[in-house]
Amino acid sequence: MSMPFYVAPEQVMKDRAEYAQKGIARGRALVAACYERGVLIVAENPSKTLHKISEIYDRVAFAGVGKYNEFDQLRVAGVRHADTKGYSYSREDVDARSLANLYAQYLGQVFTHEMKPLEVEILVAELDPAGSAHQLYHIAYDGTVVDEVGFACLGGDADTITTRLSSSYQEGWTMQEALVNCVAALAGPERGLGPGDLEVAVLEQGQDRRSFRRLQNGDLEEMLGPSGEATASGDLTP
Repeated sequence: MSMPFYVAPEQVMKDRAEYAQKGIARGRALVAACYERGVLIVAENPSKTLHKISEIYDRVAFAGVGKYNEFDQLRVAGVRHADTKGYSYSREDVDARSLANLYAQYLGQVFTHEMKPLEVEILVAELDPAGSAHQLYHIAYDGTVVDEVGFACLGGDADTITTRLSSSYQEGWTMQEALVNCVAALAGPERGLGPGDLEVAVLEQGQDRRSFRRLQNGDLEEMLGPSGEATASGDLTP
């Protein structure tokens, strides 16, 4: 009788983490930043129909990187959870923290017990309708939750993008300043990103009950300048 192969639990976890990280790194990144009137989320995404950024509830937005079919399933589950909770209790009871905890538990369970982890990282953002205490929760493939302050970067090359954005980030940005600097951080010094390469949405104060709004190409062209591109320095290209 042959004996089964033994693999140390530490090695199993390491292999799963490497597998998930490789899958996530193959995708395009996204960034989110707080500005004077809310939260701006910018993703490198040339598709006009397959969205990385979506509305979950009145003041809550979802964004994902990695395998589209996997993070879109999480988005749908989040919408159903939020609708059920808002209907059963009240709309004010739906918040980003409880949703982030729910995602973290599910991702952690899959990472620990399933053969293949989910190749995703997700962001749950919540608007503070009366102040600047906006919330950004970054949930990793293994269920780790990070409460980000000011801005968050997800996906491939996130460390480099974080370094670029941290050097320029300022509290109280206007929407245009936040957009230009976020696009510059995503693009890096070697290339430019125009409106056709981007998916951009905001959670904005002063809207009606639903605060989520997508920015269209015309809005992006107006804010990014005539060329429609930004460089890594945060300046508009000539």
